[in-house]
Amino acid sequence: MRLLALLLCLFLPLSGHAQTADQPTGTITVEDNASADAAIANRIRDILSELDGYDDISVTVSSGIVTLRGTILDAAAATRLNDLVGRMQGVVAIENDVVETTDVVERLNPAFDRFKARATQLIALSPLALVALGVFVLVIAFGFWLARRKQPWDRLSPNAFIADIYRQVIRLIFVIGGLVVALDILGATALLSGILGAAGIAGLAIGFAVRDTVENFIASVMLSIRQPFRPNDTVEIDGDTGKVIRLTSRATILLSFDGNHIRIPNATVFKSRIVNFSRNAERRFTFSLSVSGETDLAQAQHLAQQVLTDLPFVLSVPEASVWIESVDDSSVTLSMAGWINQNETNIVLARSEAIRLTQAAFAAAGMAAPFPTYRLQTFAEAPAAPQPPTAAPEPVPTPQPAPVQDVDATADKELEQIVDQERAELSRHDLLTENASEE
Repeated sequence: MRLLALLLCLFLPLSGHAQTADQPTGTITVEDNASADAAIANRIRDILSELDGYDDISVTVSSGIVTLRGTILDAAAATRLNDLVGRMQGVVAIENDVVETTDVVERLNPAFDRFKARATQLIALSPLALVALGVFVLVIAFGFWLARRKQPWDRLSPNAFIADIYRQVIRLIFVIGGLVVALDILGATALLSGILGAAGIAGLAIGFAVRDTVENFIASVMLSIRQPFRPNDTVEIDGDTGKVIRLTSRATILLSFDGNHIRIPNATVFKSRIVNFSRNAERRFTFSLSVSGETDLAQAQHLAQQVLTDLPFVLSVPEASVWIESVDDSSVTLSMAGWINQNETNIVLARSEAIRLTQAAFAAAGMAAPFPTYRLQTFAEAPAAPQPPTAAPEPVPTPQPAPVQDVDATADKELEQIVDQERAELSRHDLLTENASEE
């Protein structure tokens, strides 16, 4: 019981009585005038009758002490009541016994009145709202019409991808402009700062969430403006080699020499080392061959360089070169290099043909490296019977190598036809252009 009484003592002051404000200050007169008390009470009643929420308040005044009783809707109204009564001349003290009402109907009536007032205001503003909505739609429609036009966006942009970005920016500008005009008509431009602030916070959060996507988009813009390669160029990107099919807004598509599609994100392309084999027509191929350790190396170098120079697909400028790469246990390794026009010659076939003919020349001149030989020694219990001497083997004539094979770029042309066919099917998704700036 004592615990229950203690809880009631704690909660009743919070829920029942309103908090008493500061008492009036000033000089208290010596005379007690009943007519003055009545005048104060009447004046307070008249003021409260003109205010909402104080209909159930009774006022009594005795010797300048004002006693207030009744119910109100909230504690804030009681605080305002204390401030109001304290301003009356002749008030010595205030006894505020006003409590908050617990009547559900009385507490819901103000909310209902507020909704009703807002609905009435909305109905009154509906014609103006329709005008603002119409202006908003017209501004957006004009912006979208302007963005759909081919000119001047196609003329200002280096490719279709940048032109689409210009169009998106124009649409966004007109949407914001239409919103500003509509809010100005309604007299609610103060809402614009809140809307833009919320949009900025949302954009920042989305930017962190899709950081990789944003990075890839920016890389696509940069690659489309200054293109490091062209369609059908043979490139190596991040370890992948193939012919360029297209550049999209998200990835670079390559066709490998095995006929497979390689899709590389543009963010990776932008940050990677790019080797473009097709930028220059001249391309060098290299290979290494071994000769016997007893060979005259100067003569072997001259022979190899003569073979490379005589090949019809090897260019005279830059000149073919031969150098000693290493000295091994029983042979010496020579490295050879030759230059071709890769637009006319297949580099893989050219290298293969150069290796075949150079090796044949070494073999014909007796310079080829011998095959590794191994000597096996066995131990028998009894000595073997002597064998009759055998005749020396007859020398095997060195076969003549086949003539120079065809090493034109037919295989590369077939891959280029595949690339051209795929580009023609999906040309609208390609960002590569022939007149773009080169890095």
